[in-house]
Amino acid sequence: MRLLVLGGTVFLGKHVVESALGRGHEVTLFNRGQTHTDRFPAIEKLVGDRDGGLDVLVGREFDAVVDTSGYLPRIVSASAELLKDSVNRYLFVSSVSVYDGARLTAVNEQTPVATIDDPTVEEIDGDTYGPLKALCEQAVERALPGRTMVVRPGLIVGPDDPTDRFTYWPVRMASGGDVVCAEPRDQPCQVIDVRDLAGWMVTLLENGTTGVLNGVGPATPATLGSTIETCADVAGSSPSLHWIDGQFLIDQGVEPWSDLPMWLGPDPAEHWLDCTDPAPAMAAGLTHRPLAETVADTLAWHRAAPETGRWGFSMSLQREAALLSIWQARGR
Repeated sequence: MRLLVLGGTVFLGKHVVESALGRGHEVTLFNRGQTHTDRFPAIEKLVGDRDGGLDVLVGREFDAVVDTSGYLPRIVSASAELLKDSVNRYLFVSSVSVYDGARLTAVNEQTPVATIDDPTVEEIDGDTYGPLKALCEQAVERALPGRTMVVRPGLIVGPDDPTDRFTYWPVRMASGGDVVCAEPRDQPCQVIDVRDLAGWMVTLLENGTTGVLNGVGPATPATLGSTIETCADVAGSSPSLHWIDGQFLIDQGVEPWSDLPMWLGPDPAEHWLDCTDPAPAMAAGLTHRPLAETVADTLAWHRAAPETGRWGFSMSLQREAALLSIWQARGR
């Protein structure tokens, strides 16, 4: 298979390339040539810009394209329109954030997607990210009707993650000591190893699969508590986990997710995001490695290259200690 990857040097894109090369496929990268340019020296690299700089793709033909870097409908539409007569399949990486999950206890591929009042807005934030991704999906399907594969991942984790959205927990557990954890510990928690997701995406293209599938894990339901405890077990440093009332943390200015990764807050109405059904994807070939393996490999990668970004998280050891001191002073 001749595969074009839009992006291909960071996290998911990198692992898609590695998986495709490992299966003997011919891979070409298209990106701006600004990030990890030393990766994959033996494959073809086309340099351009998705925003008005696609000329290098004109006249090229590929069996399939993987779009790991599309966030704005205008830009995704331009790529899809240019490539529609040059590729057989277009796999677009979306997100489970596209769903309008308010007041739902679970979501699947038939759940309605969120909408936005102004579809031309190009400022990406917590309110616009999901609806804009949904519009990107629709742009690809319009350009290549019946030849589009949309994958909607949940939280992607594992080696090479440039954020601390998951890495925070294995690294924090390895540091040991008193760790602030937020209730409810029985909050559902879904993560998918980037290597499992990437390999499955290549399989979908090999099989000619089209449609929409949610790329989530694990195979069986997990909770925030069990996930954090697995991180602690793998780290092996015997940290002391302090499960603190979620409303207390909010009253102290701790923000769900942005201060404590993976925590969705104390309101169950907000937990739908981690209640996505993995069964259809598994029926289409998605497999999941044990979480302990993901944790161990993430920790090993971090130790070898500890330059991961902080992504705005502000739960420092000093802040943890202050929160725990206030909590314990309340006689909890």
